[in-house]
Amino acid sequence: MNDYIFFMHDDVPDGRRRPVDEWEAYFASLRAVGAFLGGSAIGDGMCISKAGATAPVTRHLGGYIRVRAADLAAARELVVGNPVYEAGGTVEIRELPRTT
Repeated sequence: MNDYIFFMHDDVPDGRRRPVDEWEAYFASLRAVGAFLGGSAIGDGMCISKAGATAPVTRHLGGYIRVRAADLAAARELVVGNPVYEAGGTVEIRELPRTT
């Protein structure tokens, strides 16, 4: 099994946040299959670099969810039901490297 992170982009066509009950149902479905490892909304922040000037904070990310799945294809299947995805927005899937 591998760990993945889903980044929810702030690009839902109607621009509205998804209702809490949609998120609760989605999280319950992930928990039911033992895939949910956590997640959160993402607030404001800053980019820093010891070298000096940096790029501005990426504003298109609204939150993340950590999941466990057999492979990337199985992780992609877990996106079904995600309120951002179902509303036509983007969910970015990234594999998290294993640490020793």
